[in-house]
Formats: sequence, C-alpha cells, structure tokens
Amino acid sequence: MRSGRTGLWKDIDWVLISLFLAFVFMGWLNIYAASYSEEHSFLFDFSQAYGKQLIWILTAIFLGWVMLMLDFHFYRFFAYPTFIFSMLLLAGVLIFGKEIKGAQSWYVLGPISLQPSEFAKFGTSLGLAVYLSNLGGSFRGFKTRSLAFMIIALPAILIVLQPDMGSTLVFASLIFVLYREGLSGNILLSGLFAAVLFILALLLKDAEIPLGFWFSLNGIQSILVVIALIAGAIFYVFRKIKELKWLLPLIVALIGAYLFSVEYVFNDVLSPHQQDRINELLGIKSDPTGAGYNVYQSKIAIGSGGFLGKGFLDGTQTKYDFVPEQNTDFIFCTIGEEWGFIGSFIFIVLYIIFLLRLIFLAERQRSSFARIYGYCVISIFFIHFAINIGMTIGLAPVIGIPLPFFSYGGSSLWAFTILLFAFIKMDAVRKFVLR
Repeated sequence: MRSGRTGLWKDIDWVLISLFLAFVFMGWLNIYAASYSEEHSFLFDFSQAYGKQLIWILTAIFLGWVMLMLDFHFYRFFAYPTFIFSMLLLAGVLIFGKEIKGAQSWYVLGPISLQPSEFAKFGTSLGLAVYLSNLGGSFRGFKTRSLAFMIIALPAILIVLQPDMGSTLVFASLIFVLYREGLSGNILLSGLFAAVLFILALLLKDAEIPLGFWFSLNGIQSILVVIALIAGAIFYVFRKIKELKWLLPLIVALIGAYLFSVEYVFNDVLSPHQQDRINELLGIKSDPTGAGYNVYQSKIAIGSGGFLGKGFLDGTQTKYDFVPEQNTDFIFCTIGEEWGFIGSFIFIVLYIIFLLRLIFLAERQRSSFARIYGYCVISIFFIHFAINIGMTIGLAPVIGIPLPFFSYGGSSLWAFTILLFAFIKMDAVRKFVLR
C-alpha cells in the first residue's frame, strides 16, 4: 500500500463537505431558534447555547482539517490503539465520570463536559475496519465472526453499565457492516424475529386466552403454542430430514426461554422511565402529561408547522419551551414547526443524499479497510438519523440520541466530524492505495 498527498484538495469530496457545512449552519440557526429569548437575542451571545455551539462548530471545522492532514497510514496503524484507548475511556467513566440525567456517561473537565461513548464510535469503527480488512475478504468461521461481534459488543456492554441505552443501540447498528462483509442475512432476520417476539410478548403479557371452562393460556404461552404448531408442521412436511428431529425442538426451547425472559428483562434490566417510554410507544399505556409528554408536545410542534411553517423565531411551541430538550434530542421539532412540511422535506432529502453519497464513496474504495470504515460511518449516521426523527414523531422510543450536526453539544459534534472527515481523507487518497 502506498499513499500520497498529490491532488489531495482536488480529490476531496466537496459534496460531503458542502453538506457538512450546510448541516452545521442550519443546526446552529435551529439551536438559536430553540434557545431564543428577548433578553438574549444577540446571535453571538456566548453565554447561551447557540453561542457555545458556534465555538463547537469552529473547533469541529478545525478538527476536520486536522483529520484531512493526517496520513492514510495513521488511521490503519493506530486503529487498534485508538480502539483500546476509547475502551479505557468508557471503563474509566464508570469510576471517574459524573452522573448527568441518570447516566454516569460524562467526564467533566472544568467548564467542558465530554461523553466518551461518542468518541468510542470512531475507535470502534477503526478497530472493526482493521480487523475485517486483515481477514483478506474471508469473513467465515465461528471464531472469526465471534471476534468481530466482540469488537462491537465490548463498547456496547460498557455503555449499558452507565446506563445509556441509546448509545448502545448505535453500536448495535454496526451489525449491518458485518452483513456487507458476508454475514448471513439469516442472522439479521433472526434479530428482527427476536424484536417482533419481544414486542408481542409485551403486548400480550396480560392477555388471557380461554380454551374451555377450566383451562386458559396467557399471552406468552399462546405465542409458544403457535410456534410449536408451526414447528410441527415444518417437521411433518420435511420429515425426511433427520436433523430436524433434534433441531426443531431445540429452536422451540430456545424461543420459549427467550419469551419467558422478556418480562425479567423489561422489569429488572430496563429502568422505570425506559419501561414507561416503551409502554407509551406500544400503546400499552397513555400518559401525555408524564412519560409521553415529550412526544405529545413534539407532535403538536411539528403538526402546527403546517405546510410552510410558522417562520423563523415564530414557533410558539419552540419559543415557550413546551418541548423538553428541544435544542438537543428534539431539535427536529424546531425544523417542523418553523419551516413546516417543506423545510422538513428538504432536510430529509438532503440527509438521504448525504447517506447515499457515503454509500457511493464506500463502494468505490480500493482499500477494504477504507470501505469497511465507510460502512461503519454510514451505519452510525443512519441509525442516529432514523431513530432521532422517529422518536420525535412517535415511531421510535425516546432513547436520547442526537441528530448529527444539528443537535446542541460539543462531544457529539466533534465525534461526528472526526468520523466523517477521516473517511473523506480515506476517499481522497483512494487512487494511491493499492490494498
């Protein structure tokens, strides 16, 4: 492998950089709108969130420039050390971190607070990329795949301990990278099946299905009976396959154990506010003044924007702080209320273009390391985009993950910038990379 700087600026993907600059500028304006007050109306008031965000934006642009100046070899050579260092930061925050909003996820250094889980996305992406690329395209075998899953699972486990379920879900999205590199689609389908069973078990946990005057089944038992009947039908049709004699009973037993563990996980692993949010999402309970307050107000804000929006700084839901966390997790509400359907549509189209551009760049890489890293970046940005918007309109549970380049916060902006610009650099030198 060889690399060079010739034509670096010419070969940089200016489409991505232009979208990045557009996103951070639009995000800054919406943070200003979400934090606006007549007492602090000056756009460059550094005592307010929008003033602080401007500082984060300028330092993020500098960080992006630094990432472009680093040699391609740096990313590959320091991939494992970066991964290990990020894991140490995640472990350290459990001991030395400060608890904010119920999660011990932050290092507080004077006036600066840093969330290591944001930077662990970069370290994990590098670690996974170098591991898979060293396999030489042969992603097979139990040991090989287990190690790949461990690279993803280690930061997820450390973040669960904080606890921060939103960031944990982001790391789970890296499974899509393994799928691109040859992981069987059956595993993804199995994960989807497990999610459906989890939801059904919650929806039917209090159901009772009578089977006569003296006998009835609860919801979980009825699901298991249906699965057993399906397994029996499969065995009857394919009874000549000897392996099914032990494989089908084993699968039914594992599904049964999983179903009966759902209630334990829901009641004893998830925190009460997470339980409330899931119940609200699934319609098991409705509490618009409690657990469902954020989403309820969010829907009002977005719906009130109408087709063209109320106009910049004219959003009443935004101006009077009806939506909690509106400049962070619920920043999309400001877009919906003040810029309406048209503004929201333009934003979503631009973000889809951004994701499609990342996919195009990833597929044209000559280096497997750069391609795999690119798909890590895509997975992370996609899950943030989909979940953040989904939770503001009631299609996903409120788990507290930011909208990249839009939500207020230095840690997330820096981490997303580092993730993106490292890949832009890899793409800029792709002509000089032979492996």
